[in-house]
Amino acid sequence: MLGNHGRGLTRALFTRPALAMARAGVTPNVLTVAGTVLSVSAAVLLLPQGHFVAGPLVLALVLVADSFDGILARATGRTSVFGAFLDSTMDRLADGAVFASLAAWAALRMEAGALRTVTLVAALSSVVLAGVVPYARARAEAVGVQASVGVAERTDRLVVALLATLAVGLGAPLWVLTLGLSYVCLASLVTVLQRVRAVAVQTAPTPSSAEPGLDGSPAPGTPGPVPGTAGTAADGRPS
Repeated sequence: MLGNHGRGLTRALFTRPALAMARAGVTPNVLTVAGTVLSVSAAVLLLPQGHFVAGPLVLALVLVADSFDGILARATGRTSVFGAFLDSTMDRLADGAVFASLAAWAALRMEAGALRTVTLVAALSSVVLAGVVPYARARAEAVGVQASVGVAERTDRLVVALLATLAVGLGAPLWVLTLGLSYVCLASLVTVLQRVRAVAVQTAPTPSSAEPGLDGSPAPGTPGPVPGTAGTAADGRPS
């Protein structure tokens, strides 16, 4: 949601700087890898140590700069299938580093108790779901349907997590971070379910398609099995 609204703004702000980078010989793929290195380094070095002001601020700057590679690619006509693949793969590494670093902080620095347990579970679940959300969309597109729906895109998840982290760094109680991570976890799960439903709707058989009889027999007009193929599933695996 936030990502959709923010793309127009970042394009307007960063097109000229991106073109300046292009004139300096910087390529979109170099920016993609450099941004990931910065994101992972900032997350791993700052968040587990409890630097909850510097960490979110640095990561926010890197997150904003993350749009440079796409803007540069479009402005210079260097968009490519490999570039899109690389960008998506690097994003998963950066997301995992942020949530795993918060999980490490919870495990190492919070006092034992229910709050630490919930925080740790939410952070680790967010690590997993940060990979499942884009995978659901990519897998849908691989089978020829669209699944770009969802209440929590990448930007939404990171903004909520970083704002909650910054709030704790500025003096808010620890449960604010727990609440933020819990929201990220639940919103990510809802997004996965929304994408599964979108694919189910788009791939559902039409009412006009033939259906098997109630007794399990083939529908009228359905060809019988080819001799010699009994016991074999449609995908080639033994049935």
